[in-house]
Amino acid sequence: MNTFGKNFRISVFGESHGTGIGVVIDGVPAGIDLCAADFVQDLARRRSGAKGTTPRKEDDLPEILSGVMDGHATGAPLAVLFRNGDTRSSDYSLFREMPRPGHADYVAGVKWHDFNDPRGGGYFSGRITLAMVSAGVVAKKVLQSGYAAERLSRLLPDAMVSRKGNMFAVRASLVEVGGVSRAVVDRPGVTDPSELWDRQLDTAISEGDSLGGIVECTVDNVPAGLGEPFFDSAESLISHLVFSIPGVRGIEFGDGFRASRMKGSEHNDPFVGPDGTTSGNGAGGINGGITNGNPIVFRVAFKPTSSIRMTQHTWNFTDGKIASLNIPGRHDVCFALRTPVIVEAAASIVLADLLLSVI
Repeated sequence: MNTFGKNFRISVFGESHGTGIGVVIDGVPAGIDLCAADFVQDLARRRSGAKGTTPRKEDDLPEILSGVMDGHATGAPLAVLFRNGDTRSSDYSLFREMPRPGHADYVAGVKWHDFNDPRGGGYFSGRITLAMVSAGVVAKKVLQSGYAAERLSRLLPDAMVSRKGNMFAVRASLVEVGGVSRAVVDRPGVTDPSELWDRQLDTAISEGDSLGGIVECTVDNVPAGLGEPFFDSAESLISHLVFSIPGVRGIEFGDGFRASRMKGSEHNDPFVGPDGTTSGNGAGGINGGITNGNPIVFRVAFKPTSSIRMTQHTWNFTDGKIASLNIPGRHDVCFALRTPVIVEAAASIVLADLLLSVI
């Protein structure tokens, strides 16, 4: 299904080269301040244009179709639409007979008997993340609202609720590209990832190849008590939504895979304060599936872009033999450059859903 959430529920629709991309959000509390201008900043962070990103240019102007009146959410389902404009659908006619390696062309054709839309990846395109970023904008609004403060008062003492303006501070950034960590390329005054990793990107561009990356996300001022044991654990829900982002290959919380190489005495986190603060936050802010009051910290691994300019050798399903494939079209050399805001959106959507689940 194409719907996620219980109390803050999102449904995404559209294809990369169809009429448009959109999202319907059910459960937005009435009275939340919201207008089209609120989407601009996060949408700009996802937009292409920098070195290593696709030359496809879209306006990405949000059309709020329902759920908002006079600058406030009405409580009805909120629908946001983005119309596609810069499409070149002829670039993708080849991929029914020669599915692209690393893409969903083959499995989509099998599942839907070739009735699926293959243009630009169709429903599997990274362009669909436009809908998730939009839902993330609304989720962030919910997390910073007075409605959220009211819900938090059921979990937290008044002294902590009074800090509601700083609650759920979600931020994500790229910490590695092509196996090169940010610490290696960091330069004073330079924040644009495409400039920090410009050498790696230039090499991949000249070779007609692509790069992957790792995004780290931190959520500060998270109250203890959100999430459920087992199937609706905070990690499970975040991982569920993060893995809906095209190109994700892994996720880890806190110490992550390093924990398997640690001793219990190294990984355990003694409490150092009455508010539940721990010494090292090796669990990434979650114990037993429930937020523990420390920052939520997780990292997401993105694969290199599958569509590359290098000639590849793969199966031609029409001719029944291995053949050479040269992929046309416009593609990111490193789509991870555009993903931090998408990861932020995923975390915000999950936390909004968990918050609205508090009884």
